[in-house]
Amino acid sequence: MATQHSKAAARLMISPAVVLLLGWMLVPLTMTLYFSFRRYTPLRPGNEGWVGFDNYQRFITSSSFLDSVGTTLLMVGGILFITVVFGVLLGLLLDQPIWGQGIVRILVIAPFFVMPTVSALVWKNMFLDPVNGLLSHLWEFFGATPVDWLTQAPLFSIILIVSWQWLPFATLILLTAVQSLDSEQLEAAEMDGAPPIKRFWFIILPHLARAITVVILIQTIFLLSIFAEIFVTTSGAFGTRTLTYLVYQRVLESQNVGLGSAGGIYAVILANIVAIFLMRIVGKNLDA
Repeated sequence: MATQHSKAAARLMISPAVVLLLGWMLVPLTMTLYFSFRRYTPLRPGNEGWVGFDNYQRFITSSSFLDSVGTTLLMVGGILFITVVFGVLLGLLLDQPIWGQGIVRILVIAPFFVMPTVSALVWKNMFLDPVNGLLSHLWEFFGATPVDWLTQAPLFSIILIVSWQWLPFATLILLTAVQSLDSEQLEAAEMDGAPPIKRFWFIILPHLARAITVVILIQTIFLLSIFAEIFVTTSGAFGTRTLTYLVYQRVLESQNVGLGSAGGIYAVILANIVAIFLMRIVGKNLDA
């Protein structure tokens, strides 16, 4: 049993890491909050000063603000749907004894280690290009007109690219959960005559609830800040401008770091709202 002395020693040993972590998080956030109340134009000095909430008002009254928030949420929702559904299916498939199972698992997980910029470039030039892309050649093979994906279906294209990157993460987590399922439950249900769909719905899926919750929470944190894939493919055009990309554009257009900082604070607020919503709706599975 831990004594008071051992608890104090443990706090003392972890305190440097805690202080470093807090500084790493709070210093940038504090500086962002400070600059959000100022007009700060380092490339055009001489027109700087305290503007109060003017940056916040300019950013939120922009005609693109609500559209960017809606695009962000739609993109995150689409990616989560694809990665969770196909992650469950791949997890069940990879749990089956097949030839070369280890190699197949490595190939499935590999896309997660590809840099977002490289992944977007590969998809843009190799698959989605309307002239030389593999999908265009496939369309032509079946006698159909090739599709310019990044122009005609830009939002779906980015969702597809990012889903390809994050699907291995979801598959890995869900495969681990599938392997932890007690096989005796499935065997008993099979002996009682339960069909595969009912075994999946009433036994496997409830067992995966906690793992699915973890996948949703972790992916949402990162997906709210999608940037590289949009920058490489559409540059925010054709309705693909997320809140993060809008912040980037506003800083470039106005050369005002203060305006971008205000947008960054809005992004932090949106992330916290989404996180609280997820913790209340799906986070309850973690307590089960």
